[in-house]
Amino acid sequence: MAKKQRVVHTCSECGYTSPKWLGRCPECGSWGTLQQEAQGAPRLSTAPLTPTTKAQPITAINATATHTIKSGIGELDRVLGSGVVPGSVVLMAGEPGVGKSTLLLEVASKWAGNDRRALYVTAEESAGQVRARAERTGALKDTLFLAAESQLDTVFGHVDEVKPSLLIVDSVQTMHAAGVEGVAGGVAQSRAVTAALTTLAKTTNLPILLVGHVTKDGNVAGPRVLEHLVDVVLNFEGDRQSSLRMLRGIKNRFGATDEVGCFEQTADGIREVPDPSGLFLSHRGQTPDGSAVTVAMDGVRPMLAEVQALTVDPVNKSPRRVVTGLDANRVPMVLAVLQARCGERTNDKDAYVATVGGVRITETATDLAVALATWSSLHEQPLPPKTVVIGEVGLAGELRRVPNLGRRLQEAARLGYTQAIVPKLGEPLAIDGLRVHEAKTLAEAVKILAGL
Repeated sequence: MAKKQRVVHTCSECGYTSPKWLGRCPECGSWGTLQQEAQGAPRLSTAPLTPTTKAQPITAINATATHTIKSGIGELDRVLGSGVVPGSVVLMAGEPGVGKSTLLLEVASKWAGNDRRALYVTAEESAGQVRARAERTGALKDTLFLAAESQLDTVFGHVDEVKPSLLIVDSVQTMHAAGVEGVAGGVAQSRAVTAALTTLAKTTNLPILLVGHVTKDGNVAGPRVLEHLVDVVLNFEGDRQSSLRMLRGIKNRFGATDEVGCFEQTADGIREVPDPSGLFLSHRGQTPDGSAVTVAMDGVRPMLAEVQALTVDPVNKSPRRVVTGLDANRVPMVLAVLQARCGERTNDKDAYVATVGGVRITETATDLAVALATWSSLHEQPLPPKTVVIGEVGLAGELRRVPNLGRRLQEAARLGYTQAIVPKLGEPLAIDGLRVHEAKTLAEAVKILAGL
């Protein structure tokens, strides 16, 4: 008589197992994440096995085996490090509709355009739907192969037949592995599919790009072991109300995780934006009052952004504070410091403060831009053209230095800005073509601004 399989419940977030179902995981505290799966009795063996490859001294390993290949999209190569590593597995996660499939179809097209074969496997759409998108975005190539499959074994058959140099699977949660209990997207299936594809990549030196869904919290759906199995985890994010898309590295075994790639969603597909500062400031003509330009850091990448402020007489007795694209708790604090330390009446005005272009900034380096944009709106006096302001404002009205100030000012000078108002520097900072005005306090910065 066959031995009955033991049923366990595994948490999709941390991998915790329990013999019975629980509403909340005792390990990580997540609710509703325990899923049922069958598990046979474990069998441990201490018998030695013959190694398939002989162990070598580390100095004898060929380092050129990890060379990178350009994908054809510069922003993606920037986030990956320098390109696609053969035998690597990249997991790209993002919310539905953000453009993951469109971006990877563009990657497959660029890859196939260099006389290399790319195989795009879709388990969510029909082949006709993907073909229509490729025609709309101009991604039709003779060496780009397309297969609509959800069975993992069949995908391996396509790989053996086509012999591509790049494999894209859309998505890992919709693939089904034969012989594994559970439905597609479950804990057991997702783990088995990812492990099999990782083994395929390592044994054949085939780079694989996977599409992954995310939960309501923005995390990769499925067990956290998926992120440990793959080499690179990328997060493709963006606001539905904006065309701007950001590609961030969460995990990268071949490069840094602080690089950011910028893209723009258009009617013709995804377009990379090598100069995001120009995208945020392309609309600026004559400098209006209530507007200030600052330099924000997204990872290690400086980007110029515009902060606008509008102050009007309040409609109700209590003035309103409406903030878009900035820290909603920090902006009222900056306005209070502007009143307490500079004598500006902000408590009897409705204040609307926002960034332009869909960019979201949460770092404190924009404090000075918020304060001076509000001052400009109160006095109906625009800031001098080609001027950037960078600095953190303290409760005592002092200006504090921010990290990477030199890199920020170099980016401003590169885009043609000629003046900058920054906190007092410990040592002189010379930037060609940029005149730097230093201020110890917010009141001193306002005085400098009034004299320009």
